[in-house]
Amino acid sequence: MNILIINSGSSSIKYQLLEMPLAKITCLGSIERIGSDEAISTYKTDTHKVEKTYPILSHKAGLERITSLLLDSETGVINSTEDIDAIGHRVVHGGSNYTETTLVTEEVKTKIKSLSPLAPLHNPANLEGILMAEEIFDSAKQMIVFDTAFHGTIPVTAKKYALPNELFEDKRIQAYGFHGTSHKYVSEKANEYLNKKHTKLISIHLGNGCSITAIKDGKSVDHSMGFAPSNGLVMGTRSGDIDHSIIFYMVNTLGYSLDKVNELLNKKSGMLGLTGFNDLRDIEEEAGKGNAQCILALEMNAYRIKKYIGAYTASMNGLDAIIFTAGIGENSSLMRQLICKDLEYFNIYIDDSKNELRASTLREINTKGAKVKLLVIPTNEELEIAKQVYKLLT
Repeated sequence: MNILIINSGSSSIKYQLLEMPLAKITCLGSIERIGSDEAISTYKTDTHKVEKTYPILSHKAGLERITSLLLDSETGVINSTEDIDAIGHRVVHGGSNYTETTLVTEEVKTKIKSLSPLAPLHNPANLEGILMAEEIFDSAKQMIVFDTAFHGTIPVTAKKYALPNELFEDKRIQAYGFHGTSHKYVSEKANEYLNKKHTKLISIHLGNGCSITAIKDGKSVDHSMGFAPSNGLVMGTRSGDIDHSIIFYMVNTLGYSLDKVNELLNKKSGMLGLTGFNDLRDIEEEAGKGNAQCILALEMNAYRIKKYIGAYTASMNGLDAIIFTAGIGENSSLMRQLICKDLEYFNIYIDDSKNELRASTLREINTKGAKVKLLVIPTNEELEIAKQVYKLLT
């Protein structure tokens, strides 16, 4: 069975074509920096690798590019779109309605659209990917795995806000949690590696979107994002945690419209607002040249993460391992070093030489004998989605 996985982020699409149930990868790739004249398209098979830079201004254009690569007469891996049996989509916000893998229906698409104001950088792109996939791969079954599903185990003490009870009970205003597919995958890998029945983990997903999850005995028990994927850590273009009074000040005193505030917090803040760049590779390069704004932004980013590490260690009454994953978590030795620095009180010690090594497999970067393991685990949301889609189909 050929299952194509489409994983749309706020400015990227990752994809894999897998042969299930063997989980054999037929091809994989990504499109980064969507919305740019210099978007990066990568495509890999066992025999070919294609990497080019194009103007790709929308997720729709990105999916059209992916389809052309799959069908290419020289490097493609399918003869027809009918060769695809099913497509698995990642959708960020499923609200309280969807906690399991779901078949795409008109009702489901309507619900995804209705939740778009809560995930404005993601749900619209996710829905566009579904609509395009239905049009291009019209014979394939379309399935969805929701990012919020893994966090359904967060206890009420952590997910409920101190608001009037009816807003929780009737309107379902609560913390939902996001990046669940990634946190689930890497935490399972960590538990296999640690070979312990009971574990206390902190999983740090660092990409253009960033989040941190407390995971106890394989279940999510707290998470940095909440009602929408906008609070918590400092992100590429999102502010993360702020005092909500700032919103009222911007509207009532500075004269901003609510739409303007929403755009500012989601698309013009975070590392972009602090530095003028939203790609960490550019920020680290500038910091290396002595750019004071970039140096400060990196320090602020790490400091915010350290606060969550302290809070989650306290809430779980202990810590066995910290997981670094996703594009920045897996590849930025500088961010890992800044985050782990001066955390000796928690028995966290990073080995600088191990930290600098690059690998595509799970690895430890803590010092020998350190009580808390520091693990770099490449995430594979696409494989996790494929497993869940295959399970539902069979």
